[in-house]
Amino acid sequence: MLMENLLRSKEYWSVVEQGYEEPKILESLTGAERKTLETQKLNDLRAKNYLFQSIDKNILKTITNKATSKALWDSMKQKYQGNARVQRAQLQRLRREFEILEMQNGECVNDYISRVMIIANDMRGAGEAMEDGHIVEKILRTLSDKYNYIVCSIEESKDINEMMVDELQSSLLIHEHKIKRQEMTEQALKVTGDYSAPRVTEHLIECYRCRKLGHFQYECPTYANYAEDTELDDEQEMLLMSYVEMQGDKRDEIWFLDSGCSNHMSGDRKWFTELDQSFRHSVKLGNDFKLNVMGKGNVRMKLGGRTVTITEVFYTPDLKSNLLSIGQLQERNLSILIKNGCCSIYHDTEGLIIRTTISANRMFVLTASIPVVDTNISKAACLNVTSENITSLWHQRFGHLNMKGLRTLAYRKMVQGLPILKNQFKLCTICMTGKQQRHSFPQKSTWRASKPLQLIHSDICGPITPESHSHKRYILTFIDDYSRKMWSYFLHAKSEAFDTFKRFKSLIEKATGYYITCLRTDRGGEFTSSEFNDYCSSNGITRQLTTPYSPQQNGVAERRNRTLMNMVRCMLTARDVPKEYWPEAANLATHILNRCPTSVLPNMTPEEAWKERKPSVTHLKVFGCIGYVHVPDVTRKKLDEKSIKCVYVGVSEESKAFRMYNPETKKIIISRDVVFDEMEKWDWKKSEGANSLELMCEEEEENKGNKDSAVTNQEDNEIWMRDYESGAGLSEEEDEEAMAQEVEQLTQEMQQLAMFTSYDFIDPTTFEEAAKTQVWRDAMENEIAAINKNGTWELTTLPTGAKKIGVKWVFKTKINEKGEVDKYKARLVAKGYAQEAGIDYFEVFAPVARWDTIRLTLSIAASQGWTVYQLDVKSAFLHGELVEEVYVEQPKGYEVIGEEDKVYKLKKALYGLKQAPRAWFSKIESYFLKEGFERSTSDHALFTKKEGGINVLIVNLYVDDLIFTGNSEKMFQEFRNSMKKEFEMTDLGRMRYFLGVEVTHTSNGIFICQRKYANQILERFGFQNCSAVKNPIVPGCKLTKDAGGLKVDATTYKQMVGSLMYLTVTRPDLMYSVSLVARFMKAPTAMHQQAIKRVLRYLRGTIQLGLFYK
Repeated sequence: MLMENLLRSKEYWSVVEQGYEEPKILESLTGAERKTLETQKLNDLRAKNYLFQSIDKNILKTITNKATSKALWDSMKQKYQGNARVQRAQLQRLRREFEILEMQNGECVNDYISRVMIIANDMRGAGEAMEDGHIVEKILRTLSDKYNYIVCSIEESKDINEMMVDELQSSLLIHEHKIKRQEMTEQALKVTGDYSAPRVTEHLIECYRCRKLGHFQYECPTYANYAEDTELDDEQEMLLMSYVEMQGDKRDEIWFLDSGCSNHMSGDRKWFTELDQSFRHSVKLGNDFKLNVMGKGNVRMKLGGRTVTITEVFYTPDLKSNLLSIGQLQERNLSILIKNGCCSIYHDTEGLIIRTTISANRMFVLTASIPVVDTNISKAACLNVTSENITSLWHQRFGHLNMKGLRTLAYRKMVQGLPILKNQFKLCTICMTGKQQRHSFPQKSTWRASKPLQLIHSDICGPITPESHSHKRYILTFIDDYSRKMWSYFLHAKSEAFDTFKRFKSLIEKATGYYITCLRTDRGGEFTSSEFNDYCSSNGITRQLTTPYSPQQNGVAERRNRTLMNMVRCMLTARDVPKEYWPEAANLATHILNRCPTSVLPNMTPEEAWKERKPSVTHLKVFGCIGYVHVPDVTRKKLDEKSIKCVYVGVSEESKAFRMYNPETKKIIISRDVVFDEMEKWDWKKSEGANSLELMCEEEEENKGNKDSAVTNQEDNEIWMRDYESGAGLSEEEDEEAMAQEVEQLTQEMQQLAMFTSYDFIDPTTFEEAAKTQVWRDAMENEIAAINKNGTWELTTLPTGAKKIGVKWVFKTKINEKGEVDKYKARLVAKGYAQEAGIDYFEVFAPVARWDTIRLTLSIAASQGWTVYQLDVKSAFLHGELVEEVYVEQPKGYEVIGEEDKVYKLKKALYGLKQAPRAWFSKIESYFLKEGFERSTSDHALFTKKEGGINVLIVNLYVDDLIFTGNSEKMFQEFRNSMKKEFEMTDLGRMRYFLGVEVTHTSNGIFICQRKYANQILERFGFQNCSAVKNPIVPGCKLTKDAGGLKVDATTYKQMVGSLMYLTVTRPDLMYSVSLVARFMKAPTAMHQQAIKRVLRYLRGTIQLGLFYK
C-alpha cells in the first residue's frame, strides 16, 4: 500500500498497473506517438527504480530479468499475495493471530495497540472488512487486569460500535499515566542515589540491643562487645565469606541486608580489594531510575573483630548506600531466618554465620569497617584453614568418624599422615541427620579369638533402596574377630550369600595361610540352608547361630553394619552424591573403618593387626569431592586438555591409586595423578542418566597406546547398566574371576545381537552403495521414469541471481503386515532445508485425516456391514503443481551427458520441498471438489459424496494413502476408475494394513490392532523377553515431578513415550498410563523410568489386544 501511494503521487501508477505496449514497427509511429512512447518508457524506468530500491537484495536477484515495472509488480504480487487460495490461507492465519492477541504483563498501551493494528491492517490488505468498532472491541476485551476500571467506564459511557481506535488509544494513555503516578506515590521502599535517614524523635527511640531510650542499636555503647553475640567461623572460605584474624582501624560504615536487592552493591571504591573494571551492567532502582555498574569484585570488611570477604559485589559509583542481597546469600547455600526482630544467617554445614537485630527504621544493619592489611600476612591469608577447619576436614575424610576416634588415631599414632587435632569442631549437622543410635545391648562377650580367622562374624544388611545401578540391594559383611578387619560384598539377593562365602573363604585362606574355624551369623534362611550347613561341616567350620529374634547376640557384625551404614549415609549426604552410588561409598567406608580405632584393639587399627604394619592415611580424601585427573599423553592429542574433572569415590588397593568417577562419560578411572579440591562438589542435578560405571585403569590405557576404547554406551541393554563393585580387600584373582564372568555374558549377548542384526533389512545410505545392487538400480530407474512421465521438471540454464537446490537419493525397503519385503523404494528427494521462506515457498501446511475420523469411519462401516477399501497414489507429491520458481540440480547418476552444468526447473513438486505436501493436497482437494465430493468442516481430509439421497461414499485421505467405504459398489468402481485416470494408483483391495495398523475383516465386524508395531517397540527397548504384568500401572501410583531417584536419559525416555503414544491408536487401555508418564519428559527420574518400563511389561503380555467394531 505504501509503495502504491508513492507511485500514485509520482504519477507512475498507471504504467505499473496497466503497463504499456511497444509497437513492433517503430517507423510507422507519428511524432506525437513517439513522444508518448518515450514518456511511458521513462515513467516505467522510474517506477522500476523505486521498486528496486524497496526490494530486499536477495529477492531482487530473482526478478532482475523482468523487462517492465508491470511484470516486476505482477511477479511480486504472485510471490507474496498468491492466488485466491493462497490469499484465503493467509487470511485464515491472520484471523487466528488476531483472535489470540492479548496484552502482555508490563506492555504499554502504545505497543499493544501497534501490534493489534499491524495485524488488522494486514487483514484489510487481504480483503477482510475490519471496522474500527471490531478492533476497539478486541482491544478492550484483551487488556490486562489493571485496565479493568477504565474498560468498564468506556463500555458504560460510550458506543463501542461508533468509537474510533485513536479515540480509545487516547483514553487508555491518560489512564496509563495515572497508574504510573499512583505506583510511584505508593511505593513503600524507594531506593535512590542518596541515603537520607528518616526524621525521628531520638528521646523516644528504643535501642533493640540494650532496650534503653535515646539511641539506635548501631549507636549503642555496648556495641563494642558485638562480637560476643555474633557467631562467625574463623578464616574459612565459604561460598560467600572467608575469614582471617587481622588488626585494623575502625572506619565504621553501614551495610544494609536488602531482600529486594538482586545483587550485593557498593558505591565506595575503597571497600574493594579486587575489582574487575571490564565488567559492565546496569541496575534498576525502585523508582525506575537506572544506575550503571562499573565493575564487579570482592569486598573485605571487619565485622565483630573478624574480617570477612564478600564475593561478586557490584561497584555502582552513584549508589550511596551499601547493600547485601538476601537473594544472593540464599543462592550461596546460606539460609536466612528473620524472627522476633532478629536476622540470622546459617550455612548448611557450618551452622550460624552471623546475626543482627532490626533497627528503628525497620532495616537490618551491619556496622562494618575496612581492615588494615598486615604486610607480613600473605595475600591469600583469607584462604588459610585454621586448626578447627583442619579437624573438620579430617572428620569428613574419615567418613564423619567421631571426634574421639580421630583423636585416638592421632595421639596414639595408630596411622601415618594424620596430624594432631587439638580443636573440637562444632556440631556436624550431617552426623546428626545420618546417625541415630540406641542404647547398647547389655553385656559384651569376654572371649576373643587369639589368631586370624579363628572366628568370623557375618551379617547381611538390606534391602537398601534405591538399588544400585547394577541392581544390588544387599551388603554382606565378614569381620575377623581377632583383627576386626572387615570385608564387604554386594548382592542382588540374599540367596547369593552362600556362593559369596565360598569365594571369600577361598580368597582369605590362601592369602593368610590360616583356616576359618568358626562362623557366627543370625538364623536367616540364607545362612541356615542345608547346602550351607553341609559345606561348613565338610570343611570343618563350626557354626554359631543366634537365638531367635535376638540379633544382638551377633553384636559385632550388627554394630559394624550400623557403623558402616552411618558412614555411608553421611558420605553421600555431605556432597549430595545420588543414593544409587552407595556401593562406592560402602567400599570406601570399609577401607576407612579398617583404619579406625576399635575398643578391643588398644593402640592399633584393624589394618595393622591384620597386616602387622601401620597403615598410612595420607591418601584419604573427602568422598564426593572434585579431582582433576591427568590424561596420559598417549591418549590425547596435542591440543586436548591435560586433565578432566572427576569425582573422588575411593581408592584402589590393587593399583595403589585413586578411584575417580567421570559423571559425563559414566566411567571409573583409576589413576595416581590427581589434583584435589576437597571443598568443591559436583552438580549432580546437571548429570542426567543413571548409566553404568565402567572401569578404565590408567595402566591399561598406557598399554593400549592410541587405540580407541571399544566400550560403547548402548540404550537400555542390561549388560551396559552394571556397576564395577568390588569388595574391599579382594585380590586381583578374585576381580579377574568376576570380570571374566561378565565378559562371557557380554559375549553371549553380543552374539544374540549379531544374529538379530543378520535378519534385519539394511537399506543403502548412498547412491554408490545402492548402485551395486540390481534391485536398487531398478528402483531408481522407476523413480526417474515416474518423474519424467509426470512432467515434473524441464532442463534449463540457471537464471542469473537464482539459486539451485540440491537433491539426494533415499532408499527404503517396504515391509508388509507379515514382515515380508513388499518392494524396494528409491525416492529422489530435494534438500528442502536450503529453501528460504518468501522466496522458494510460501504455504506449507497440509491436513491429513485424524485417527479419530479413521476409527469413526471403520465403526460406521462395521455397524453397516460395509467393506473398507484402500488405494495408494504412486509418487503423490510429484502431482502437486508449484506456483514458485524452484530449480534443482541434476540427480546423481542421471546427469544429461553434455549438459551437466544445467539444472531442472520444477513444474510440479518434488519430495523434500517444503511446499510439496501443500501442493499435493491442493491438487487432490481440487479433484475431489470437481468430482462432486463435499469436504468436512471438522476434518479437511474427510470427503463424502452422495447420490440419489441413498448411496454414499466416504473417503479418508492421509497424504498418499486413501481408504474409502460406502454402500454402493457402483460408486466404488466409478471412484477407482476416476482416480486411476487422474493419478497413477495402486489398488490395494480390502483394507489390511494402514499406517502400521493391521485391519482384519470378519463376518461379525472389523478388528484393528498394532501387533507388529508393538513387537518393534519391545525389541527396540530390549523388552521382548521381559516378564509380563497384568496392569500397566501400579494401582494407587502417584508420580510427581520431584519423584526420587537419579535423573535418567531424557532422550530415551521421550522415545519410549512417543512410541507408546502412537500405540494408543488401537489401545485405549494404555491411554491413561502413557499420558501420565508423558508429563515428565522434560526431566525424568528413575521412578518415572520404572513406571514406563512397567507399561512395556504390560504390553509384552497383551500384545494381541486391539479394537473390535461390530
